[in-house]
Order: sequence, then structure tokens, then C-alpha cells
Amino acid sequence: MDSFRIPGDPRPVVAGPATARATCVLAPNPSPMTLDGTNTWLLAEPAADRAVVVDPGPLHEGHLAAVLAAADERGTRIAEILLTHGHPDHSEGAVRLAELAGCGVRALDPAHRLGSEGLVEGDVVTAGGLELRVLATPGHSWDSLSFVLPADGVVLTGDTVLGRGTTVVAHPDGKLGEYLDSLARLRALVEAGGVDRVLPAHGPVLDDARGVIEFYLEHRAQRLAQVEAAVAAGDRTAREVVERVYADVDKNVWWAAEMSVRAQLDYLKERGTVG
Repeated sequence: MDSFRIPGDPRPVVAGPATARATCVLAPNPSPMTLDGTNTWLLAEPAADRAVVVDPGPLHEGHLAAVLAAADERGTRIAEILLTHGHPDHSEGAVRLAELAGCGVRALDPAHRLGSEGLVEGDVVTAGGLELRVLATPGHSWDSLSFVLPADGVVLTGDTVLGRGTTVVAHPDGKLGEYLDSLARLRALVEAGGVDRVLPAHGPVLDDARGVIEFYLEHRAQRLAQVEAAVAAGDRTAREVVERVYADVDKNVWWAAEMSVRAQLDYLKERGTVG
């Protein structure tokens, strides 16, 4: 939502191979909230015959055909569809792609699954030798997950970390306390070694995972301080806080800023910082 430049000099968004195992198929749904569009990730081991798709994106037949074509180009078939979370720009096309590919859909939220298998923290998804580790990262939404691809040293973050700007905490579903904990988990993951890049669901690949996550944590601390100061100055509604704190943000997305402000106000109230 915020348009700040983030660390790592992000590369331009380019559909196609991003790592040895990850290929981006960019959905044609650009907007102020989805940035260039949804990054649908096709993941497969080199020369493997089975692939995993993360976030099929919108229900757009042309996009889904492009995902299937990308799998064909790699000589693979789609064996698993995974969702980072259930927001429509990530999940709407999942059932249709599953029908076309002849596979299931796995998600944390049962409402978005197709088949009996879900996804939870600690799961390891395998297909054709590929290994993905599931990390619970709630906050943007209650059901947000990230996927660690150790062989490429990357983490797929969905909307928890974006390739450009910062993330909306989608109140009331999203909780700021959970989001901050998730950023801390991602920071610990990176500090433990083996992960140095971020493959987000929107925007470019980020080569400085540590720098980006630190930036996100610092930015959230700054915004919280600004919201607290706005309340001290007499602002009482989320819109009043937005008008003061998010004055530099495009008014067309103030509705999203209001969600984040409501989440911040709840967080501050829980801690007794504001009344």
C-alpha cells in the first residue's frame, strides 16, 4: 500500500524464470493493490515431470492457459496447487486450474481446498523431488502462509512481504500483533541461513531478504508511533488518523489504509497505549 522504495534494488517484474526452480507467470490483474498483477509461481525441479503451482491468481482463462503452457514448456504436469491465502486475487482461479490440470488445491482455510488435504505449519510438500516447507505467517490475513524452497534459498511470502511498497493488515481478519510476529519469524528464518531472497505474490523478486524484512519491521514501528501521536493529537476515527498519517498515500487506496489503521488501533488498545 505505501509506495516506499524497499531495500535490495528490486529487479523489474518479468514473467519467466526467477530461479532454477521457480518461474513467474504474471496474471493480467494490475491495480494499486495488486501492483503489476498476481505472481503465479510454477515450481519444479530441473528435468522433473511434476510441478507445484502457488497462487493461481484470478479466474482468467487466458492466465490459467498460460500457467499450463509454462508447465508444458518445462515438460512437467501440475501435481499440486497451493494457496498462500484465500484472497480472490490469489485463489479465484484455483478450482478451475485444478480441473484443467487434474489435481487438488491445498490451503490452510478449508473453504479454499479442493480435495481432502490441507496445509498447516510444518508441512513439507513434495512433488517430483521438489521440497517446499510450510511456514505459518498470519497477519495480513488469518490464513496467510509462506513457503520455503530450500534448494533455491528463497521464501515465497504471498502478501506478507511484497516486492514493492508495504502490506495491508486486512482488519478485522488480519491482526497486527500476528503480523509483527510473522515478520519476526521470517527474520529468524533468514538469520538462520539458507534463505536470502523473497519471491512475493506481487511485485519483483527481492534479493535482500534480510534488509527487506528489517525495513518492514522498522516501517511498522514508525507507523505505530505516528498513529499513537495522531490519537494523542485528538484524532478519534480511523479516517481521521488516515488523513493525518497517510496523507502521502493515494486517496484511492485510503480504504485499505483504514483497514491497517483499525488493526493498529486495536493493537495499541490491547497494549493499553491508547484508550
